[in-house]
Amino acid sequence: MDETMNMTAPPAPVSEESRHVRFAGFWMRFWAYLVDIIVVASLNGILITPVIKGFEIPASEPAFLPLQAILTGVVYYAYFILMTKFFAQTLGKMLFALRVQPDQGERLTWGTVIFREGIGRFISKTILFVGFLVVAFTKNKKGIHDMFADTIVVHEEK
Repeated sequence: MDETMNMTAPPAPVSEESRHVRFAGFWMRFWAYLVDIIVVASLNGILITPVIKGFEIPASEPAFLPLQAILTGVVYYAYFILMTKFFAQTLGKMLFALRVQPDQGERLTWGTVIFREGIGRFISKTILFVGFLVVAFTKNKKGIHDMFADTIVVHEEK
């Protein structure tokens, strides 16, 4: 018997159409992001503000890059990176039943999450939020940070 007959072909990539996914649009993602911003602001109020006030550090010192700005930035990015890596969704996405997943269906890796939530989110925010507005106009409802990281945001199946 020929050995090639026993070998199976590698599985073909799964397309979005065959997975029957429902992409999360701009407004659903906007509301989820708004919830996340409230959560991050609350975390900063609980964790960072007492530290700054407790050590009597002036909130605007040093003038070129205040310590409070650095710490709140760390909380912001840590929240999005850790929640996305461990749960594939933030609290805002959980509330609206949205989930981040790789374009090809495999698991989210640390590299993908850090690139999407760290670098991609930074780029999307610094271009006057145009990176987020792109979601409203692309076929698969991808933001610039999704395009960079090859991810999609979908509605969870019930």
